[in-house]
Amino acid sequence: MSLEDGYTNVLQESAPSASVPGVELVVVDGPDTGRRTRVEGGSARIGTARGSELCLSDRTVSRLHAEIQVRANAVTLLDRGSTNGTFIDGRRVRDIDLSPATRVRVGSSTVLVDIGGAPQALTLSDRATFGEVVGASVEMRRVFAILERVAPTTATVLILGETGTGKEIVARAIHDASPRRDEPFVTLDCGAIPESLIESELFGHVRGAFTGAASDRRGVFEEANGGTLFIDEIGELPIQMQPKLLRALEARKVRRVGANNHVPVDVRVIAATNRSLYQNVNQGTFRDDLYYRLAVVEVELPPLRTRTEDIPLLTAHFLERLSGTPTEPSPEMLSALVGRPWPGNVRELRNVIERSVSLGWDATAETLRSPRSPGGSGATAIIPTHLPLKEARLAWVEQFETVYLKAMLEKTNGNVTRAAELARVNRRFLQRMMARLGVRSSDGNGEPGA
Repeated sequence: MSLEDGYTNVLQESAPSASVPGVELVVVDGPDTGRRTRVEGGSARIGTARGSELCLSDRTVSRLHAEIQVRANAVTLLDRGSTNGTFIDGRRVRDIDLSPATRVRVGSSTVLVDIGGAPQALTLSDRATFGEVVGASVEMRRVFAILERVAPTTATVLILGETGTGKEIVARAIHDASPRRDEPFVTLDCGAIPESLIESELFGHVRGAFTGAASDRRGVFEEANGGTLFIDEIGELPIQMQPKLLRALEARKVRRVGANNHVPVDVRVIAATNRSLYQNVNQGTFRDDLYYRLAVVEVELPPLRTRTEDIPLLTAHFLERLSGTPTEPSPEMLSALVGRPWPGNVRELRNVIERSVSLGWDATAETLRSPRSPGGSGATAIIPTHLPLKEARLAWVEQFETVYLKAMLEKTNGNVTRAAELARVNRRFLQRMMARLGVRSSDGNGEPGA
């Protein structure tokens, strides 16, 4: 199977590696009873879409229904925005760690998740950087192993990840490690362009094509000819433009708005989004054929909160880049940084380090200890205006969740089970939320783990 046949490929990797549990998915009830697949490469998707590792014919199952992710210490089930939901023991779940022999209900089908087979090896890179991307954690070394394989090819890449995880930096690193490194690297942000102008931005236009088109203009495909086109926020692309983008990717030629002839282009496309394209496909707002054409190789960047062991390395990297000299972060600085949830991810960390270089660590640490800005008042005193809107919204939500959890644990004297009952969520969900935010049950003055 080639990299350009429209399917998401599992890259065959080599040592060094990490061992993860062997997992097999078996359909035990429904139209596809008896169908099975082994989870390879650390993840497998369940759905009716042709690219799903466990592809079902059950019409009550969404195209991209759920995903199994396998790590060294956990096997996790994620609902990917399915229409009819994902259920375990009659309860709808969205994100949960699985125990051996768990039965998962998707639509009218039941899938047995058989954990405990022969362990599989996941290849890790032996490097701690890839271009300007920095990380020595297992999660990032897995990403680097994929990037090392895909960069020299012409394969289309889809980069997924929360805001601030470094998607554009990864795209640039792929370009710089490719044979196209000396050719143009052009960026198009679908979220920053009015819907009425997106076609012209992509493909260009000729003079007189519409009001205001005073001269011929090239689109980003032509500008990137011979090099790489990075399409950011691809999830924002209007549905009516998606067939035209798909046609350009398949035919490798574009037609300017108002023109009659096509122009051939030689472009490597890398797309990125922080939205759930799985959910968009299920909702019909993103075409599944375009999704699979973009996701020839899919790279998902982990959020910073899941790889806190990389914070010392990232901090030293940013300090050196911003100050111009190698600088070792102090233990006090690292202690304060490692304990934060980082809703803005690596970009937020970089902003904090830049502030510390400009104002000194003591002044920066004070702003981290309190949600209020020094000298501020009213709304500006509690809103993180040093962040862009999307990241500020995430930071606000994280702050609320942290305060809510601590207040609930204090109310229940640290009893996690009772806190989950009062919050009307299951206990495991609350525990995962506590782990993500760095909140302990002892914060409520009760017994840890109660």
